[in-house]
Amino acid sequence: MSGIRVESVTKKFGDFVAVDDVSFAVEEGELVALLGPSGSGKSTILRIVAGLETQDHGHVYLTGEDVTSLSPQKRKIGFVFQHYALFKHMTVEKNIAFGLEIRKKNKTQIKKKIAELIDLVKLNGYEKHYPSQLSGGQRQRVALARALAPEPKVLLLDEPFGSLDAKVRKNLAKWIRHLHDRIRVTSIFVTHDQSEAMEIADKIIVVNRGRVEQIGNASEVYEHPKSKFVASFVGNVNVINGRTYLSHIAIEGTEGRISQKTEDIPEDHDIVLLVRPEEVVIEKKASKDSSIPAEIEEIHYRGSFYEVDLRIGANDIKSFVQKERYKSNPWTVGEHVFVLFTQFKVFEASEGHQAIHRMLKQLGYIE
Repeated sequence: MSGIRVESVTKKFGDFVAVDDVSFAVEEGELVALLGPSGSGKSTILRIVAGLETQDHGHVYLTGEDVTSLSPQKRKIGFVFQHYALFKHMTVEKNIAFGLEIRKKNKTQIKKKIAELIDLVKLNGYEKHYPSQLSGGQRQRVALARALAPEPKVLLLDEPFGSLDAKVRKNLAKWIRHLHDRIRVTSIFVTHDQSEAMEIADKIIVVNRGRVEQIGNASEVYEHPKSKFVASFVGNVNVINGRTYLSHIAIEGTEGRISQKTEDIPEDHDIVLLVRPEEVVIEKKASKDSSIPAEIEEIHYRGSFYEVDLRIGANDIKSFVQKERYKSNPWTVGEHVFVLFTQFKVFEASEGHQAIHRMLKQLGYIE
């Protein structure tokens, strides 16, 4: 039985379609990420599941029950907001107790539950502190404890790490993954951070312009994207202009070519190749597989790897090279080399190369 099921949900604000016929399921005990750029509709979907927004069409089911017409209070949902929404005049323990007190639980039960949750979120010794006396990460843990206090059927988190700095955000994300593995409450969290979703989610639902683009685990979404949007949004990607000819793909601005061509795209059509930087292999000499000429423009040290900027014809691309491989046979800026792509996705650019680039740039996926 699914913990959460969303069926054909649509939501409009005036003429703007915020959520467009969205359907998905979250299995009991799963931690699922709703991933997409700002304005993609992911937070609206979450608020519809919570009952904080009313959809125009469709249904929401929680643990098999149709809750479409139920108020948020009757859905037994825990909700964690980006900006904590803690009561400033209440201590940590009072904030956590709030939901239990309005449900008129007895004082002994409340005291026991507070102690359990304080221990669960690792805030022992902070019971009497006020939110202003806590760090951002600590406040978010209080918010999480407060959401868990009434023992909700499902937990919803709307950009829970969005107001935190990068290091705290990463640490708290890992902590939530470990916490989830302990309590196994069915959970959805909204994020625009691809690495965050890939690191901690059991399943990723990629949302764009109010629609679900793809659902899968991290490797499925990263390695087998089903659309240009997913390929460009999830992780780093090179966007390379090309054209289909006979049995090969010609790279724009160079005589370099790739022998492999997808049969889904007709002959003599503009296409874009989407290639991950780690799938760009640099060689000193041309070979049967690496016949695309390139020039090295810049080399950046990134700790465990080197980031190499290359120029291939009319295309600027990046390659991520493991430190050991680079040091065994280093290149220099201005050097002429050859590249091969170990893996790539090809999409037809029926609207032209420039239209594809404008779309990706507007959405923030390429510079």
